[in-house]
Amino acid sequence: MLIRPRRNRKNQAIRNLVQETKLDVNDLIYPIFLTENSKEEIPSMPGIFRHGPNDVLDEIKECMDLKLNAFVLFPLIPEEKKDKTATLSYKDNFYLKTIEKIKSKIPDALIITDVAMDPYSSDGHDGLLIDDKIDNDKTLEILSKMSLAQARAGADILGPSDMMDGRVAYIRNCLDENEFNNVSIMSYTTKYASAFYSPFRDALDSQPKKYDKKTYQMNPANRREASIEARLDVLEGADILMCKPALCYLDIISDLKQNTDLPIAAYNVSGEYSMVMAASLNGWIDRDKIMNEILISIKRAGADMILTYFAKLWASQQS
Repeated sequence: MLIRPRRNRKNQAIRNLVQETKLDVNDLIYPIFLTENSKEEIPSMPGIFRHGPNDVLDEIKECMDLKLNAFVLFPLIPEEKKDKTATLSYKDNFYLKTIEKIKSKIPDALIITDVAMDPYSSDGHDGLLIDDKIDNDKTLEILSKMSLAQARAGADILGPSDMMDGRVAYIRNCLDENEFNNVSIMSYTTKYASAFYSPFRDALDSQPKKYDKKTYQMNPANRREASIEARLDVLEGADILMCKPALCYLDIISDLKQNTDLPIAAYNVSGEYSMVMAASLNGWIDRDKIMNEILISIKRAGADMILTYFAKLWASQQS
């Protein structure tokens, strides 16, 4: 007898019935860049814009009309407002005011923030640079102030992306002590020292002024180390674990999914997006087919939710 698996592929109807992995708009989180100025396209990220405090409301409303309801916000801070200790991150700044405005005008929008020093730091690092080294424990004090300010502004979920040791517990304790026990933490559990972040750093002008981030972000060659980071974040009180980037780290996403009961997020990062868009604009690939294949692969690997710059485009094609 000849076994014929192709019978389950013979037409679209049966392929739909037996499809193992399905993607839904509720699986997607849309990253949005914020600026104090007017809307402008990011040259290294075709189709992605920096949004001002007013037009971001229109952007979010458009997304929500497409049933896309979750957003992660990143601020572009002018160079002259940055300092070594990222003081502006927990002061009265446009990022916090924009969060307040969004939650006031569109309360059903799920707002996720970024907790790290690099957008506000004159050194461009996620942690406090002292004597040419990142001081882990002094950074935690700054991150807790930043987290508390974002919680007060109305953030639903905080996203510590700094990769400092112990930061999840430190932030969780700070939130609970100040009665923000309902604010969640989506930890950037396995954030690798990747070359795929370049367009993002262009968007926020947040490149390190000197040194790289390899003393705190993970070595792309390491897999088992991700399990250590995950176990620690679970113990420290994280609500969601994230892997960043996604495409070159599908094995890590799968490991996280198999070894924890917490929801798993994956960040389909700027470089992954920009490569597709650049190749598409040159006519070398089919943008939409590649986009779908990428997002399905991330979901298939085990991600419960995907942060992706394709979110709005993908959602618009489903409506």
